[in-house]
Amino acid sequence: MLDVIPRVYIYVISHDLGFSPNPFHGVCTLACCKPIIRKKARANDWIIGMGGTALRAVGRCIYAMRVSTSMSFDEYWAADEFRVKRPTRNGSRKTMVGDNIYSRSDDQDDWKQQNSVHSQPSGAQDDVNTIHDTSVNRVLVSDHFVYWGGNAPTINPSILEEIGYRNGRGHRVFSFEQGAPLVDWVHEQVDGKFNRVLGDPFQFRMSDKRYSKDKNRLI
Repeated sequence: MLDVIPRVYIYVISHDLGFSPNPFHGVCTLACCKPIIRKKARANDWIIGMGGTALRAVGRCIYAMRVSTSMSFDEYWAADEFRVKRPTRNGSRKTMVGDNIYSRSDDQDDWKQQNSVHSQPSGAQDDVNTIHDTSVNRVLVSDHFVYWGGNAPTINPSILEEIGYRNGRGHRVFSFEQGAPLVDWVHEQVDGKFNRVLGDPFQFRMSDKRYSKDKNRLI
């Protein structure tokens, strides 16, 4: 069996609460939003989240993670090690933005959404967010990541030019060879020391807010 050559996924983060991705409690998880990336990314692929105009962070790198493994929402919900990622809306900012939010009694049931960033302001289930998130039943997990959040460093423009990346909607996918200059830059920034959170999310003070996909904004 041939080895699968890793790929590099790059996209722009429009809201950075610490929810998607969620870099807390020792692992970085991508459990909500970005269904296409969650569907297609495989172990050893890199996912890099860039700042955009919404965060006034164009050209800056918010986080980078190498995918370690993936699991279904059911597996994520049931795993003892990820109970800490279940949201507690009256807790600390870290627990308020927990992304382990979907569960069901069996695979024939509808998804139950926990009171979370993706719920309605009342805490009730947000059906639009639920449908979007669960359209791909897959959570990406990384124990090889760096999350800068609001301390996001600026990437040398020549590196982005070299790989042919420009900010835009959706995401871009590069072969590992194409994306290597950016991955190398990430390694240099952290001196090879991964699994670290080096700054609070840009919008951590807004962790009590909800995100509405229907309105495409925090409410």
